[in-house]
Amino acid sequence: MLCCVEYLVYGVPSGALLTVHASCELSFSVVIDAIPGYSVLCCVEYLVYGGVSAGTGLAWSTLPVAMFSRSDFSLWSILKQCIGKELSKITMPVVFNEPLSFIQRLAEYMEYAPLIEKAAQCDDPVERLEYISAFAVSALSSNWERIGKPFNPLLGETYELNRPDLGFRFIGEQVSHHPPVTAFYSEGKAYSFRGSIQPKLRFWGKSVEISPKGTITLELHKYKETYTWQNVNCCIHNIIVGQLWVEHNKQKSFIMLLYEVRVVRSRKKMRAFYGSWVLGMFSSSVEDYEAFMNEPDHKARILAKDKNDHHHSKSSLLTYNYDLPSQKTIWKVNPRPPHSADYYHFSLFSMSLNELVPDMDSLPPTDSRLRPDIRCMEEGKIDQSAEEKNRVEEKQREARKDRKKHHKEWQNRWFSLQKSPTTGKEDWVFNPSYWNRDWKTCPDVF
Repeated sequence: MLCCVEYLVYGVPSGALLTVHASCELSFSVVIDAIPGYSVLCCVEYLVYGGVSAGTGLAWSTLPVAMFSRSDFSLWSILKQCIGKELSKITMPVVFNEPLSFIQRLAEYMEYAPLIEKAAQCDDPVERLEYISAFAVSALSSNWERIGKPFNPLLGETYELNRPDLGFRFIGEQVSHHPPVTAFYSEGKAYSFRGSIQPKLRFWGKSVEISPKGTITLELHKYKETYTWQNVNCCIHNIIVGQLWVEHNKQKSFIMLLYEVRVVRSRKKMRAFYGSWVLGMFSSSVEDYEAFMNEPDHKARILAKDKNDHHHSKSSLLTYNYDLPSQKTIWKVNPRPPHSADYYHFSLFSMSLNELVPDMDSLPPTDSRLRPDIRCMEEGKIDQSAEEKNRVEEKQREARKDRKKHHKEWQNRWFSLQKSPTTGKEDWVFNPSYWNRDWKTCPDVF
């Protein structure tokens, strides 16, 4: 596995001035700088490269039925017609899906929501940066060995996830069909978290490139800080022949906006931040980190250490845990259950996302849990899932034709495109009237 980060941080007088430099091509590592007397991070830009071989509060620890074998299906017979094309505009057979909607997949951002709560409790801006950066990285961890495509959400489809055990509630809505755009909003006691994603998938003969276009915004109420960033691209290699492996790359910007804007630069190093997007993130003092990196044999020591480290299930990967004297663990991935490979390589958090329990009777009729094609696939009814997928997609097409015939415009229920007061750009803003649970105006999408 390869992971690397470059950081460039800017600041303002009411906050910290931080600059972070790339430090090792084999690690997800940064060194944070600041100007004395300043306390809040303003802007970070970083570049991430990665290549790897390819207690939820709910009842499920497995899916109802194990994953079917894809060996009987020819992926090449489908994809050979799609080279260079955007796959989100092409109807794919259900056998290449996993039993989750894309909105549910976005809810996986929140598996490590406690990291945000920790950040909100830190008066030290460098510590806040550590936890928020770890939260941004943690969203990638669910991609490990996941090659199934989530179902494209139908226009007007929603998904709600309420997890008091993790301190948040989440709501997402499919707000556009062409192009496909999903908006989401999540909140905890100390923060709000929102964004919109327009996924683009392209097939290049041997690989599939996934570009999650869109901006993610996190607000910490106590400090009146607004952080924004964009997800990195994901590339799945050896789609046709060979061992599948996943690579994350692309420049990624991570910005904290304040209401006073005056950019100042600095070069005082404050903290080192490093680790693996698959396994966990660490930080240490700059002195310990640089002393370790300046040792001629440090790469050999890392390889030897990880070769003997069998404390994690992904033993073929480097942990980038250097065990430095001042090191602290910022985030560690939750271990997947031993049977994860039989259930689409889902984590326990992922397995719970489509669970429908009796106290969920207040969900809107547009919630992804009520979508029949996903439910059939989850229950191992592949042919019935394909039939239901065709039916709901045809229903969506007919509804669009009917609106065009009667000169009606689609109206989203829970999100509207407005100018953001913090960024000054158009953003999908959540309507909190959703929590009133009046579903009279909900469309019939399933």
